[in-house]
Amino acid sequence: MTAAALAWVVSHGVAQPANALAFGAFIAVGELARWGAVPGEREPAPLGAAGALAYALLGECAGEPTGHGAFQVVAVVVAGALVGAVPHVARGQGPALDHVARRVLTVGFTAVCFQPLYVSGELGLWLGQGPYYALFLLVLLVLTALCDAVLAAVMLRAHTGHPFGPLLRDELRALPGIGSAVGATGAVMALAVAVAGLWALPVFCVPLLLTQLSFRRYAAVRATYGQTIASLARATEVAGYTRQGHARRVAELSVAVGREMGLSGPDLTLLEYAALMHDIGQLSLVDPVPDGATASLPSAEQRRIALLGGAVVRRTGVPAAVAAVVEQQADPYRDQPLAARIVRAVNAYDDLAGGSGSRAGGALAALEQLRLGTGHDYQPEVVESLARVLGRVLV
Repeated sequence: MTAAALAWVVSHGVAQPANALAFGAFIAVGELARWGAVPGEREPAPLGAAGALAYALLGECAGEPTGHGAFQVVAVVVAGALVGAVPHVARGQGPALDHVARRVLTVGFTAVCFQPLYVSGELGLWLGQGPYYALFLLVLLVLTALCDAVLAAVMLRAHTGHPFGPLLRDELRALPGIGSAVGATGAVMALAVAVAGLWALPVFCVPLLLTQLSFRRYAAVRATYGQTIASLARATEVAGYTRQGHARRVAELSVAVGREMGLSGPDLTLLEYAALMHDIGQLSLVDPVPDGATASLPSAEQRRIALLGGAVVRRTGVPAAVAAVVEQQADPYRDQPLAARIVRAVNAYDDLAGGSGSRAGGALAALEQLRLGTGHDYQPEVVESLARVLGRVLV
């Protein structure tokens, strides 16, 4: 798509060069503002995304019709994104090629849907400049958001191997947040430039940058909160009650099993926190359990440790739902919520594998013991999901 766009621009020339330069610079500034992005952030450059979308939806500039077309939109977006990536490359961070590719495909979709209709004049004949025009933009923004969500889920599927359905569900649930904000801002920018000209771009730039800064600070606070929980969960390892890395392994496997079973968003966060802190009740024991393997203890002792763990978690400021999952670890699985069923099965797997779960032999032996306990202790669907996750990990 980029090669075709550049070839078209070279052969036909740049239409309205001032507009192309202004929007290209705006997109580049948005990419520069990617500094400080939190790992895993859904849209690390919302300013650049809004500018690119605005250029794709630009029909007029200060009352004068434009005619740059879809190919020029793609060329300007690619040029702006690459220029903005130069400082990141100079610092050794490298260009976010997946991010640029997703941006080009999404904006290209919007431009192909809008620009031919506008340049040909058919859009004005059909809808005019009234409420129907605004409704058309709204529908196009919804389609663009859906396109971007599908692309994001496909890329995550390719990178992680997680099931596509839960990933797409995660992306769709995020649309009312940053996705809708970027889309609405892009449309409003296009309408503002149509009336006020290119001076509308710097007017939008400052509040967007401030909003992005505030969001980054909020995301940093949440990341610190997660790190605090992870550090607290290591208390049992430092005290010698559990094996090194046990809480981290259980949390990672639990999240993977949760994704396999269709959990997403806040449910996965709850599951991760509960998995990290599931053994914290062992700190109240006078004598440590050998290797911290609670799966082999009598049911009454397991329930006592779980209740003590829940009481500790409630005093840490962690959401009460996390404490409830920790408290229910020793209950029959039919009485547990799904998060507790997953943590119980994964914790038992890591205990039974005895540190050998990274080898196929240890994993198969532990899974066989879990399957033997599916009548009362472990939900069969959770055990089979765990088996599928381990099959991908151990291959």
